[in-house]
Amino acid sequence: MSTLMTNENVIDSCKESKLPKWRKSDTLWILSLYGTAIGAGVLFLPINAGVGGLIPLLVMLVLAFPMTFFAHQALCRFVLSGKSRDGDITVVVEEAFGRTAGNWITVLYFFAIYPILLVYSVGITNTVDSFMVHQLGMESLPRALLSFVLVAFLMSIVHFGEELIVKVMSILVFPFIAVLMILALFLIPEWNGEIFTNLSFGSSDGEQSILMTLWLVIPVMVFAFNHSPIISSLAVAKRKEYGDVYAEPKCTRIIAASNIMMVVTVMFFVFSCALCLSPAELLDAKAQNISTLSYLANRFNSPVIEYIGPPIAFIAMAKSFLGHYLGGKEGFNGVVNKFLRSRNKTISENKLDKLAIAFMFVTAWGVATLNPSILGLIESLGGPILAVLLFLMPMYAIHKLPVLAKYKGRLSNVFIVVMGLVAISAAIYNLL
Repeated sequence: MSTLMTNENVIDSCKESKLPKWRKSDTLWILSLYGTAIGAGVLFLPINAGVGGLIPLLVMLVLAFPMTFFAHQALCRFVLSGKSRDGDITVVVEEAFGRTAGNWITVLYFFAIYPILLVYSVGITNTVDSFMVHQLGMESLPRALLSFVLVAFLMSIVHFGEELIVKVMSILVFPFIAVLMILALFLIPEWNGEIFTNLSFGSSDGEQSILMTLWLVIPVMVFAFNHSPIISSLAVAKRKEYGDVYAEPKCTRIIAASNIMMVVTVMFFVFSCALCLSPAELLDAKAQNISTLSYLANRFNSPVIEYIGPPIAFIAMAKSFLGHYLGGKEGFNGVVNKFLRSRNKTISENKLDKLAIAFMFVTAWGVATLNPSILGLIESLGGPILAVLLFLMPMYAIHKLPVLAKYKGRLSNVFIVVMGLVAISAAIYNLL
């Protein structure tokens, strides 16, 4: 993949010497992209990747950066191809593909992101409730009250606008990275050689074959490293800040830096967890449908993991909740605007934002109170839609739109299409 990166020249819009100097806002966006991507999915990634032994982990290490970077870079370029400087992805898809196709893609965009927001509202409530009962020795609060307080807390951050969301997410990233790395280092004395014993491409002793693991881990990687909900907001913000000439190379640098940070920290955590457990134990954790942290706490009976785990999970899901809110609001506003326009009606931007906040709060609170078991279902249903929007749609736009013609004929385009098709097929297989 290093050759691929060298040949493709990541920053190709203008020379590095002509780019505006790095600003604090650029750093905040790096941290926000990281915060959106690295959520609850990371806590399940070692289980899904490690059940096939060492080879799937090594393949994932090689694929993680190019797969994440090229897909999100292409999506960002697609958003920047729009005519309006304020136009987000819901506006750009209509410009590019027409009103009917634009309406459908906007709906798909909303349903690829919004359900994940609901999942995080459930996960945050469960995490805090479990921590209060098992670690603090308290009795459970009424679920409706607890979920109301937690969702209201997160939505109060949302109320103050995108700039505060970005700042809060960037602040939450630091303790999350620190604790994630401390935990990975803490597990080093428990490393063993069990994972090196499974180097066969077949399956044995009930363990999943390597080829099957490689196939099924791709949609998990898409979910774990996905930060597409905030890419549109990044593109719009940087276009306003730097103008049309410098927005693309600046966004590319921000995406690349955040992706490098993601791969380094997450893969170290994944390898550290996988090296502590055998493939059979990882398969057992998968069968129990619990996170890596929960299984490790049960396996080693460690107070450190027991007390560090819940805060990690809460911070991870809170960051992702805020990041997915930005994308969910864009999708919601786009759907409402297109519905009203079909009836020759309009709504002010201020009223629409208030309607979006009310809708997100009520539904997130309601779902968190009901506590449905929907995480696996949402990942399976959202996976194919997410892969289409993140991997295939930008590639189609590059080959269709004259404004994106300069990005044609690149090896990375073929790579992303192949990875997108693999992710879709694996997600569909999980549903069968």
